[in-house]
Amino acid sequence: MKKQYKSKWLKVLFAVFFVFGIGATVFVFSLESYGNDENTKGASKEQDFLGSNREYLAQKDILDSLNTIKLAYDVAILEKTALSQELELERRNVENLMEIIKATQNPSVAQIRIYRNQFSDFKSTLESKVVEITKLKSQNKNLLTEIESQNLVMYKQKVENDTLISKQKKLESTLKDASRLALSNFKVLALKEKNSGKELETSKAKSTKKLKVSFTVNGNLVAKTGKRVFYIQVLDQKNSVLGENKLVEFGNDKALVYSFIVSTDFQGKSANVYGILNGDEDQFKKGTYFVNFFDKQEIMGNASITLE
Repeated sequence: MKKQYKSKWLKVLFAVFFVFGIGATVFVFSLESYGNDENTKGASKEQDFLGSNREYLAQKDILDSLNTIKLAYDVAILEKTALSQELELERRNVENLMEIIKATQNPSVAQIRIYRNQFSDFKSTLESKVVEITKLKSQNKNLLTEIESQNLVMYKQKVENDTLISKQKKLESTLKDASRLALSNFKVLALKEKNSGKELETSKAKSTKKLKVSFTVNGNLVAKTGKRVFYIQVLDQKNSVLGENKLVEFGNDKALVYSFIVSTDFQGKSANVYGILNGDEDQFKKGTYFVNFFDKQEIMGNASITLE
């Protein structure tokens, strides 16, 4: 009876130990399994963090590079070349991509790859534009050098032409002065007529029938030859023009009222010229008469006579 009781107690104790052992084993395995799961989750989170961090850095690097390209376009546009409009368009494309990238949060690897490819395209385009701008600047420099050279040649030619024109004007002025006729020996005489028709000089107003004026055209070998006309203007005491009292205009806003004209066939040698002013019905009055001699509108000399 005692042995049978002892045997039951051992079985119960063995069962307790068996259950406890199984529980402990399960608990240990549960701890190990939990630890493994936690380690796996931790590793996965760390990988996710590292992955997102790499893409963030890549995104920032692309933005920095795009900003550098944008600044390069800003500088290139300031050159004001024929490519300015194309450069502005490329700069806007860069700015648009930058805005897209800035608006993208947690970009994927695929997106980063696309951004890198677009950046590479922009970089290649910029490099080709820089080469083209350099070529244009070189061409412009050569063109400016050529223009400056041509301007220098034109300036020298203008100076030479101005010098020739100045010399020509001086020569023309010299020739004009040299070809201008000079008059001298201006005289005026009062004449009376005898019954025989002979003319004698007088100083009496009541005896004077006409005034004879005379002058000498000096010789000039460079002056124009041919018929030359001179205008004589006779003024009485009232400053009235005697004789024909006609007006002649010379086309340069100048005119002259003259008494009569005289002419001569000038051939380069000295020539004595004279003309006659006949008295009117009232004859000549007492007083002084003034005579002016004109070559066109230019007065060449004068003379006077006083009648008693």
